[in-house]
Amino acid sequence: MSRPRKIVVIGGVAGGMSAATRLRRLDEKANIVVLERSGFVSYANCGLPYHLSDTIEKRSLLILQNPVSLGARFNLDVRVRHEVLSIDREAKTVTIFDRVWKVTYVEKYDFLVLSPGAAAVMPEGADSKWILAMRTVEDMDKAIAWLYPNPKSAVIVGGGFIGLELAENLLKRGMSVTLIHRGKQLLSYLDPELAVAVAQRVRAAGVDLRLGSAVESFQRTSVTLVGGEVVPADVIFSAMGVKPEITLAVEAGLRIGANGGIWVDDLQRTSDPHIFAVGDAAEKIDAISGDERLATLAGLANRHGHSVANAIAGADAVSATPSLGTSIVSFDGLVAATVGWSEKALRAAGRKVRVIHTHPADHAAYYPGAQTMRFKLMVDPDTDLILGAQAVGGNGVDKRIDVISTAMFAGITASQLAQLELGYDPQHGSAKDPINMLGYVNRNIAQGLTQVVEWHEIESLTQQGFTIVDVRTEGEHKYGHIASSVNYPLDVLRDHIQELRGHKVIVYCQVGQRGHTAARVLAQESIEVFNLNGGYLTYKAGLASIGDQ
Repeated sequence: MSRPRKIVVIGGVAGGMSAATRLRRLDEKANIVVLERSGFVSYANCGLPYHLSDTIEKRSLLILQNPVSLGARFNLDVRVRHEVLSIDREAKTVTIFDRVWKVTYVEKYDFLVLSPGAAAVMPEGADSKWILAMRTVEDMDKAIAWLYPNPKSAVIVGGGFIGLELAENLLKRGMSVTLIHRGKQLLSYLDPELAVAVAQRVRAAGVDLRLGSAVESFQRTSVTLVGGEVVPADVIFSAMGVKPEITLAVEAGLRIGANGGIWVDDLQRTSDPHIFAVGDAAEKIDAISGDERLATLAGLANRHGHSVANAIAGADAVSATPSLGTSIVSFDGLVAATVGWSEKALRAAGRKVRVIHTHPADHAAYYPGAQTMRFKLMVDPDTDLILGAQAVGGNGVDKRIDVISTAMFAGITASQLAQLELGYDPQHGSAKDPINMLGYVNRNIAQGLTQVVEWHEIESLTQQGFTIVDVRTEGEHKYGHIASSVNYPLDVLRDHIQELRGHKVIVYCQVGQRGHTAARVLAQESIEVFNLNGGYLTYKAGLASIGDQ
């Protein structure tokens, strides 16, 4: 009888533990060893910032499994505080340092799974020892210890997911928070006219937000910005992003991908057929471009762990899912979500794109509590396939971005969104759901029923002699309008048709819906007319993104 195969998994959490537990379900006889450098092998790292404010009160809720429970349920040999020092591919061994007993030993493998994750990017220099991160349970415990004396002020460097989550939870502790971000906008994956809404909410909550700023040096109780300003801080957090942990792979001679992660094929196999890689350290395939990319997403890590287990166990091969980059974060009740590519990324890559802006309510407007969201859809004008979407708002953003993600995965076109049958009652949706509305608007543009212009084109088109017509009510116009626009409310627009003949006209309303109706009225009178995509709300947000975020 042949001996059971031995699979060694380096690193736990989403990717490593998904591979290990799936392997056990497929092969009861295999010898499966999990080696984890830290003291925790299965925990909810996305929930760590919320323990700082006691939103998640009990630390134990973040620890999902431990070596004893994993051994009992899955018969896994899980060894925490065991650091792999090197990989000998020819001998198929790993050299391990037991950080508790301070001994080094060697373990053989038939297959090796790398799930080392990614490390927080930390500033360099002697003073970096004062700076906190939020990546592991140990990071969280260190932060809790620093926060125990109830410090009054905090500086956070970095305006991505972790930066916003830290800011929100430190505010809940009653601290004053300064958020310093090198970029001109928060959440770089969003387009600026949507990101500005997040910046406005962050400032409204009381955060001293410094966009376009960089730290020159760190001190124990302050940071010095480029330019010389000193910002005091009792605690300092780095939220500058993460970088894949590839040291073991590099030293073992494995191929590294174009983006600095471990190269893998469609089954997560590395350049060595006996070694697989999953999670934040492994490169993914971008679902839009087909190119390699990095994506630090727990859902992908879990699914790719399953792919690895199937490949090792000889089960039906399941190719690793390409990444759409579906992401979501919230701050003080405002939710920002995205899937696929942004408009700025598409244009930078030279891709043609049709853009749709809408501002729907999350449920029927007549039912109490309706909240407006800002929605943006990116569409390939040649194929009508969806290239990306973004939404910022309150209730309902999450389920709408998930519908778009599902549509992209299934190859549903933007126009077909109009035909989706989605759940509706007044408190959960609308008879024309926001998803349906995106489909309707896209179809109108694709079929040539409406021509649109973008908010950033208005100034240039005005200089070219276009007449801009505000079709909102007089009251709306007085409250705020595009400079040089004339106000012909939609209900009396037909009375002004003769005044508009011979002109190239741009019409706009608050969100684009009345503008579409106005454009159809004028187009059928043989007037060359364009509707402002997303209306005055999108125009205002765009101007704000250029000015002060």
